[in-house]
Amino acid sequence: MIQPAFRFRRLRRTETLRQLVQETHLRPEDLILPLFVEEGISEPVPVVSMPGVVRYPESMLAAQVQAAWQAGVRAVLLFGVSAHKDDCGSDTWRENGLLARMISAAKAACPDMLVISDNCFCEYTDHGHCGVVVDDDVDNDRTLKNLQKQVVTAARAGADMIAPSGMMDGMIAAIREALDQAGFIHIPVMSYSTKFASAFYGPFRDAVDSNFKGTRASYQMNPANGREALAESMMDEAEGADLLMVKPGLAYLDILAAIRANSSLPLAVYQVSGEYAMIKAAAAAGVIDERAVVMESLLAFKRAGADLIITYYALDAIEWLKHS
Repeated sequence: MIQPAFRFRRLRRTETLRQLVQETHLRPEDLILPLFVEEGISEPVPVVSMPGVVRYPESMLAAQVQAAWQAGVRAVLLFGVSAHKDDCGSDTWRENGLLARMISAAKAACPDMLVISDNCFCEYTDHGHCGVVVDDDVDNDRTLKNLQKQVVTAARAGADMIAPSGMMDGMIAAIREALDQAGFIHIPVMSYSTKFASAFYGPFRDAVDSNFKGTRASYQMNPANGREALAESMMDEAEGADLLMVKPGLAYLDILAAIRANSSLPLAVYQVSGEYAMIKAAAAAGVIDERAVVMESLLAFKRAGADLIITYYALDAIEWLKHS
């Protein structure tokens, strides 16, 4: 008697067969590399909670971007670690501020590299919040006005893509209006459209030298809310976002899948600092195979619906793909 279930094993018998019928694939072009750039340092500063990740001095950014391109990276996401913080992050809209300088340097170093500007204020404010604080909370509309100035500065500096991460209501409409009025109708916006108030961000605050205290729960998403998460992304699509994003990644595969089922826009996911740090710690303890876990995680993002993955493992993953 034929066992019907055995048909599933027929196509798993050899490595060649398994590769032939594999449904989900990961390519180097799917991966975006985050880079941290710090003012006022002359040597890289290791991020202790993220082994292998450093804050680069501005003088080394060009070489890092060129090296990433040679390794196969096609897009970088830039984060500034500012020495000129104030209560509103005004350095981000100065024509010669850190944000503008690092974008210009990256584009000059490798014109073909897609340079993405992370547009927020948390790395540039002395309180660490993502905008203008009024009465112990972030004022949505005042922050939008500053964000409009910031994204125009980024576009003028040469950014290929704007990626607003502050989770202000109406931010995509405000950004699109500012970019279009300034003549940057061709610059796409990748919205951090569903960004959760997550416990997975801790090491990132070390990476950007943030002194943030308190909570961002009044403007970032409640991790318990799936329907609201979908609505956030759908609103950003309606306001003109060109790409959508879910952040963090592994704990929110259901959200990725829901957005993919409801939108045809390109969809990104951010494998955040806490996810990276957990894998590193477990690998260092000898309890997991780092390469295998990383590649399985990245494939899970793709399987759930992501087209693009922002990951600190981009360089490693591309090297592993070459030898897989």
